[in-house]
Amino acid sequence: MFYTRHILMAVTAAFILAATSASVLAKDTPAAQEETAKLIAVLKSDSPKAEKAITCKRLAIYGGKDAVGELAKLLPDEQLSSWTRIALEAIPGPEADAALRDAMQKLNGRVLIGVINSVGVRRDAKAVDQLGVLLKNSDAGVASAAALALGRIGNAPARTILEQSLPTAPPAVRTTVAEGCILSAERLLADGKHDEAVKLYDKVRKADVSKQRIIEATRGAILASRSAGVPLLVEQLQSADKAMFNIALMTARELAGSEATEALVSLLSKATPKRRALLIVALAERDDPTVLPTMLKAAQSGPKAVRIAALGMIPRVGNVSCVDTLLEAALDADADLATAAKASLEKLPGKAVDADLAARVSQAKGKTRCVLIELAGLRRIDATSELLKAADDPDVQIRAAALTALGATVGPDNLSFLIDRVVAPKQTEDTPSAQRALRAACIRMPDREVCATKLIVAMQSSDVPTKCLMLEILGNVGGKKALSAVGAAAKGTDKQLQDTATRMLGKWVTVDAAPVLLNLAKTLPDGKFKIRAMRGYIRIIRQSKLPTNQKLAMCRKAMQAVQRDEEKKLVLEVLNQVAK
Repeated sequence: MFYTRHILMAVTAAFILAATSASVLAKDTPAAQEETAKLIAVLKSDSPKAEKAITCKRLAIYGGKDAVGELAKLLPDEQLSSWTRIALEAIPGPEADAALRDAMQKLNGRVLIGVINSVGVRRDAKAVDQLGVLLKNSDAGVASAAALALGRIGNAPARTILEQSLPTAPPAVRTTVAEGCILSAERLLADGKHDEAVKLYDKVRKADVSKQRIIEATRGAILASRSAGVPLLVEQLQSADKAMFNIALMTARELAGSEATEALVSLLSKATPKRRALLIVALAERDDPTVLPTMLKAAQSGPKAVRIAALGMIPRVGNVSCVDTLLEAALDADADLATAAKASLEKLPGKAVDADLAARVSQAKGKTRCVLIELAGLRRIDATSELLKAADDPDVQIRAAALTALGATVGPDNLSFLIDRVVAPKQTEDTPSAQRALRAACIRMPDREVCATKLIVAMQSSDVPTKCLMLEILGNVGGKKALSAVGAAAKGTDKQLQDTATRMLGKWVTVDAAPVLLNLAKTLPDGKFKIRAMRGYIRIIRQSKLPTNQKLAMCRKAMQAVQRDEEKKLVLEVLNQVAK
């Protein structure tokens, strides 16, 4: 529990420290100094501890060296120590460092561990000797905190202490000492001292510490060694230990250089199919264009898992040159391979790919033509003329694919083609595909009023089921003309149209449907359509972001029109919500 709380405190401190560093000059203003004086006065007073805790947080923003003395007095307090350290970690200057060093000499237990953690956060180099002493403390928690603080400081004296302690520290502390060594090595690596970092990582790898520390040190050693780390990387990629193999996979993505790429490629032929598939993914995620031939070869033949992995990664490194391989796989009798290949063709980047696929449509036949038409829709390729021709193909599957692709690509000028195929289909088996395509096309049209006009005109010569479909589409399209047409159908005499229209109005997403629904709730005969209209009106009140006074006015209108107790309760619930 203590460590969890410390982590939360540290996160809070980090945010405050960031804010403080951006506003250091603000502390020198008279207003900031006045605020600091007030806050210090709270710490000196008999105020409740909860108030003092908040004051410590505020001092992290406003406080300077003048606040350090009073803050330091609270470090022994188990309830306030964490809050105090938030401020001390953020206040710049040597005074806060000195206060924390002084506290390390006087405290013990959990509050001492917290202070040690703060010293590590501040990376106080002057505390190294004290931390070295505390590293030998009989309390494993204190010793472990000292090890981490030394690792965060990471200078030469701190590293020396950690290295000397690594083989001799008690088992309960040794793994944390190893963690401190890894933190120090990371700092060396950040400073460009690769050789020193490798030596420190290697010491951890050879020490009697937890497997997790060895894994971390192995990753660090590979990265710090750069190209010289490739043999160690290969060793782990061939290891029977899953944890070492997994860390090597992750590291393979990070290690720069052609040597690492070549090493991974050489391992493919030696690995099991499962591991080969994982290596394929790691290779592609190195974003090295030289691996493309390897990807294509793996996609063309071999174990299914490997082929699927390669097919999935080709879009990451591939280009238009991959179309032939992917298209061949998309025609494979194995559904999993075909699906993976089509997904890759959909994602393969570049306008050159679009042009290549579009040029193939007119020349292709059978299953190939069907796949290319499907891809034209998935990639939103402008191939309308070819798709219109394909919609009349003798093959029902090609016609269905063409209609689906038109639904994804057709523009306003050709929307009437899909409308005609719904109103008067040439082939009855094409009707479901045409209806789905029309719905998809209308929803994405840039001008919904133009779209609604075309649909409304088409409804005049349609049978009732088709009119119902058009009403559903109009409900999804929205807009003034669509609302007017759906509202008119809800008032009509045909029960099927009324059912569809009131259902769509009940789900209308914009507040302009509210007057239409209220009118229907007042004028329709008793029954489910009237109830549906009333509930739709109440839903709009509840879900809209209208001003409170407007919502209240709408609630009054609803109460005047509502007849059933069930709807009255719904209005009252909305009123209660508005009142809050």
